[in-house]
Amino acid sequence: MTSPPPPRHTMDTRNLAIRLLSAGVFAIGFFSLLYFGTRPWAKVAYLLLVSATIFMGVREMCLIARKLGHHPSIIAGTLVGLLFPLHFFLEARTGGDPLPLWFILAVAGGIIHFGALLLSKDPLENALSSQAITWLAALYMGLGLGFQQKLFMFNDTTLSNTGARLILALFLIVWLGDTAAYFMGSMLGKHKLAPRVSPKKTWEGAIGNLAGNIGGAFLVRRFFCTEWTPVDAIALGLILGTVGMLGDLVESTWKRSAHVKDSCLDGFSIPGHGGMLDRVDSLIFAAPALYIYVHLVHGLS
Repeated sequence: MTSPPPPRHTMDTRNLAIRLLSAGVFAIGFFSLLYFGTRPWAKVAYLLLVSATIFMGVREMCLIARKLGHHPSIIAGTLVGLLFPLHFFLEARTGGDPLPLWFILAVAGGIIHFGALLLSKDPLENALSSQAITWLAALYMGLGLGFQQKLFMFNDTTLSNTGARLILALFLIVWLGDTAAYFMGSMLGKHKLAPRVSPKKTWEGAIGNLAGNIGGAFLVRRFFCTEWTPVDAIALGLILGTVGMLGDLVESTWKRSAHVKDSCLDGFSIPGHGGMLDRVDSLIFAAPALYIYVHLVHGLS
């Protein structure tokens, strides 16, 4: 008895066209940072963009949790999440620490726990899980996006507009890796990477992802962050690629637990990319990783 032929790998060309069009719109926005990044209003504008993204991400996390019977607070999660990028913004603007992290955590406890105690009408059986998920949503989105704000707030080193260059580096490295993974996985993917969590992801796609990350890092080194060495490019490609893939899998576990394909449960989605969580999941851990690297290796603070 002959074995069945191996499955043919096909690519959804219509979805690919939509993905590329959406990515082009995002690319124009982030490349414009190189032009507008030094304007007095640029840091505030980026704070507003980050804040809107935090709201959308917290909302999607809470909707996924509600599908599982929990009742986290979108309002409390958003308010607490917004405090983290605000902290990084004020820290860089004032040169001090007018909104210290210890104060943020204390206020967050009051908002999440006392707010739920006094205002929530949800069943007490859901109190523990609902408040825990509210914390998770706030920390996940607030810190992940907050470190983007911190990167953007960097003052100039030997290169002008350092913060905008780092943000552009973050997005190019991560998104070029995602794109390479999509093509490699679609054309050559055979060996499942994490079938319980994300059945479509393969080891071939993961290898393509890392190759795209490293290629993106060398592209960034050539045109934007010319201070980087080849070692920096390879290290950052591997680091951001690895944590980016892990971030993608983390979000996939949440969606899989709720039996949903995309994080947008109410119909609002980014064309070709799903919900906001689907778009930023790889960046959530990559932004802190990039900050840690440039802080420890290049001394930026």
